Amino acid sequence: MKINHVFFDLDHTLWDFEKNSALAIETIFKKHAINVDLQQFLFHYVPINIKYWELYRVDKITQFDLRLGRLKDTFQLLNYEIEDEKIMMDTAEKLREVSERLNINVIYKSSFLKDNRSSLSYYDGPGLEKGMRILAKVKEQFGFPLLTDIHESYQAAIAGEVCDVLQIPAYLCMQSSLLVAAAKTGKVVNIKHGQFLAPDNMKHPLQKCIDAGNDQIILTERGYVFGYNDLIVDPRSFFHMNNLGYPVVFDVTHCVRKYGIPSADAKGGAREFLPVLSRAGVASGIDGMFIETHPDPSKALCDAASQLCVYDLEEFLKPLIEIHNVVRKY
Repeated sequence: MKINHVFFDLDHTLWDFEKNSALAIETIFKKHAINVDLQQFLFHYVPINIKYWELYRVDKITQFDLRLGRLKDTFQLLNYEIEDEKIMMDTAEKLREVSERLNINVIYKSSFLKDNRSSLSYYDGPGLEKGMRILAKVKEQFGFPLLTDIHESYQAAIAGEVCDVLQIPAYLCMQSSLLVAAAKTGKVVNIKHGQFLAPDNMKHPLQKCIDAGNDQIILTERGYVFGYNDLIVDPRSFFHMNNLGYPVVFDVTHCVRKYGIPSADAKGGAREFLPVLSRAGVASGIDGMFIETHPDPSKALCDAASQLCVYDLEEFLKPLIEIHNVVRKY
């Protein structure tokens, strides 16, 4: 009998898994100049790695969550900052290049907390203190106006010290205390259209901000959900919200998310629809486009399946600018 393939199960047999894993991690640390005590790292990493594998075996997390989460959690326990700041600064650098070449205004948005993830095991952000520190660095180095979302009233004043625009998440767009806290900072308030509200009913959160003494307001469309894990964009909503008398922004990358499916899953979004939806939105007369972008979307810590690669951003925007100019002309 001809033997075509021979398979070896090396772990814990021919291969000393623990020893070789430690050696591999040590090599990586040296190569990338990661100044962390190896034994301290392994002390935390080993049980975290076991926990993540247990979740992966019962389909509670994706392969992406497994690969990244165990390392991220370990570094966080050691108070070692990784990735967040580098990704943000690299993205900001590319955004500056694109904005200068296309002569467009950019508001830089990043979340310090993703408080509506589908599972507690998913990455939810660097936290308020660290997030504001990184955003302040982006502002200092690149000069972008900043936007971040808030989820609790106390966060408004802290975020308002650094950011120029405070965003009210769609799920929370009717929360009076949150709207009032954001309005009272005197910053621009971006209210995301709740997936459960008719567009003309956005007049209610809008009025709450006005009554709190702030009429610097943006309304952002991000699609309706009807209970079938899909978001629907109706161009009539742009018309209705425009009639409220405030700038309307189209959050196109969130509109292609698939509810109920982890964003790290390739099925969790449909970015192939980004060009047609964005062009329809611009043709409908929106005032701005909200685009999530990343140097490598497949490795993004959230909304990986729907983000646009930052290196594709310039070509993506060119037809939108042309359509915008035609709309403004007529």
